Amino acid sequence: MNRVRVAAHAKVNLFLRIIAREAPAGFHQIETAFALLELADELIVTRTGSGVTLTVQGADLGPPEENLAVRGARAVLEATGHKFGVALELTKRIPVRAGLGGGSSDAAAALHAVNALADNAVPRHELLHFATRLGADVTFFASGAPAAVAWGRGERLFRIAAPPPAAPALVALPSPPLGVATPDAYRWWDEMHAEPAPRGPLVLDADAFAGWGSIGRLGGNDFEIPVFGRHPPLRALYERLAGTHPYWVRLCGSGSAVAAVYANERLRDDAAMMLGERQQRLVRTATCATPAAGPAPA
Repeated sequence: MNRVRVAAHAKVNLFLRIIAREAPAGFHQIETAFALLELADELIVTRTGSGVTLTVQGADLGPPEENLAVRGARAVLEATGHKFGVALELTKRIPVRAGLGGGSSDAAAALHAVNALADNAVPRHELLHFATRLGADVTFFASGAPAAVAWGRGERLFRIAAPPPAAPALVALPSPPLGVATPDAYRWWDEMHAEPAPRGPLVLDADAFAGWGSIGRLGGNDFEIPVFGRHPPLRALYERLAGTHPYWVRLCGSGSAVAAVYANERLRDDAAMMLGERQQRLVRTATCATPAAGPAPA
């Protein structure tokens, strides 16, 4: 193949708990569960003579050399001996700086797409190592799992054998846009906690992920209190979305999106109509219950 296309899906954190702080580096250990959304960027990768180029439609992502998809492509090209180059064409549909993992998902898509052009010369376990070096969330997207429990910095995964059932979802973003940097969110959390608080028991078995009601009982997102405290409009958005009576509602990662899951499309669409788009931007989507598709000829 000389040209492939791959979907780079967004994610939500079903719950997120900060359980430890590493010394002296200061990194945080977390416990979380990821689930894919149907909402996805599209990445088309074409074989070229040499180097890596990037064109983007839909968002300003800054300098190409800092883009995770470019870095992922270069990692595979270096591992395979720079036998060719690639042109990356990225169509952004996932809101940026929203906690939905768009940049990390683009990076994972680039890893798999360039490896497909190299006849899958890089074994899967090595691709996952590349993913971890690019960023903790990249590992989940590179795994292809529709849902997984994660530990450490988010790079240690256990695939959920029976993922939560696919369900209609609504992603809400504040208007005007609001960006929350993850390092800031951790710093705000640190300011509120001299040490991580003791945690109660949590059973992460098949029953815990069997339905959205049980998922809602797994706990919240530890970023919600510090982030909502710094950004009251985001707290108000969460409360408006919770007021539409979804099965489940959470801050996405460290923000600034909030996501909710509903019993059926009618309830999801009724919630969107009730909220309107004067105070928020809304994206209608759904959760995924099947593994993400890999690269396909374009």
